[in-house]
Amino acid sequence: IGAAKLIVVVAIFLLTFYVISQVFEIKMDANLGHIFARLSLKFCYSLSTATKPPRYKCGISKACPEKHFAFKMASGAANVVGPKICVEDNVLMSGVKNNVGRGINVALVNGKTGETIDTKFFDMWGGDVAPFIEFLKSIQDGTIVLMGTYDDGATKLNEEARKLIAELGSTSITNLGFRDNWVFCGGKGIKTKSPFEQHIKNNKDTNKYEGWPEVVEMEGCIPQKQD
Repeated sequence: IGAAKLIVVVAIFLLTFYVISQVFEIKMDANLGHIFARLSLKFCYSLSTATKPPRYKCGISKACPEKHFAFKMASGAANVVGPKICVEDNVLMSGVKNNVGRGINVALVNGKTGETIDTKFFDMWGGDVAPFIEFLKSIQDGTIVLMGTYDDGATKLNEEARKLIAELGSTSITNLGFRDNWVFCGGKGIKTKSPFEQHIKNNKDTNKYEGWPEVVEMEGCIPQKQD
């Protein structure tokens, strides 16, 4: 706010100076006047841009180092607002894109190039877990896998599906329950557990929404797969 006021004051000063110079026919070298005007405009522009914080890919809080992919994701909000998955400033899944749905939403990304391979959602309340299992089995090594729940992502999950997700680096999938909120980023062929996972249990005493917990969000930098 202070910078904005200063800009207004400088603008008023410049306008006043110009009017006075015209009224009293104050002679000023043309080149000097142009230089002064340009410097004043640059000063005002620098003040206005200085107040804006830098923006990083996907709106994350800090820039990722070289050979890393920026990502940000959020689970759904109750059964009203769908999840959102963004990688390298590209929104892969969201309600606005109309490609999310009840259950577990999945985005696959090439671990070397950062390019999108596929996006799908699987209804784990009223659907069948078999297509989800087949999808998980088809994921190729070196693929980045991002998952987010919407409404309910656990009712139809069986031991086989949970095991396949655990092999992608998840630790919370074994405890994922009815209407829990969960976001996860792992990879096919990962050797360790993924550090990118957030899980909030459905608890009627702590839920933000009547039958669902609050939205869970996560951001980070995924190491690019090296040969």
